[in-house]
Amino acid sequence: MQTKKRIFLMDELRGFAVFCMVFYHGFYTMAYLLGLPWGEWLYRFFMPAEPWFAGLFIFIAGISSNLTHSNLVRGAKLFGVALLVTIATAVAVPQELIVFGILHFLSICMMAFGLLQRLRSSHGDPPPFHLWPVILCAVLLVLTWRVPSGYLQIPFLLRLSLPQAWYQPWLAPLGLPGAGFSSADYFPLIPWCFVFAAGTVVGRLARDGKFPAWTYPSRVPFFSFLGRHALLIYIVHQPVIYGAGLLVQWIGSQL
Repeated sequence: MQTKKRIFLMDELRGFAVFCMVFYHGFYTMAYLLGLPWGEWLYRFFMPAEPWFAGLFIFIAGISSNLTHSNLVRGAKLFGVALLVTIATAVAVPQELIVFGILHFLSICMMAFGLLQRLRSSHGDPPPFHLWPVILCAVLLVLTWRVPSGYLQIPFLLRLSLPQAWYQPWLAPLGLPGAGFSSADYFPLIPWCFVFAAGTVVGRLARDGKFPAWTYPSRVPFFSFLGRHALLIYIVHQPVIYGAGLLVQWIGSQL
């Protein structure tokens, strides 16, 4: 994530999102893999916050896509990592199989954005920042937020059910999961693609070095470190949490 000057606020926001994710997944592990009641209580208590820090992580990824040399290469590499996560969960914890999680989602978005960049490059300079696409993405996010659950919505005003025939297991990545589909981590393209897309639009300001001056200095080195190593932390945190939980359980049984 390099431009004329590093935007440390992006690292720190990404790091904060990763920090929240680690604790959230830790509570899930304590609750549903190790059967600890207090873990379930904490998991349910923090559940409403999960879309917010996940959305922050996705939004920052969209911004960063304006600052990389090749989103196609970056997305393809990430997709390979995502497939390894799927295989690892299938072998080690099949009851927690991850079929289309946040890494799968981000890799598809990065590759799609990379293709769009190549198409745009043949038509001159990249587009400047405009606010209206961000507003449009926000509207579409709200309208499609419940598409994976079977309907469109205008909060407090309208709920439109979608045909059940549209929902098939093989369409789960799109946001139309059919009966029997299950993924322990699930981030479908609809509605989350609109968060990523909004990030790519805001990222035009980062690309042009037009972020506010206060976003460039580092203020929270701990979160900045987490943000710069987000992928590694995502890959290793769940096995570490699960192993630590098993160790604590074993120690407790010996006392």
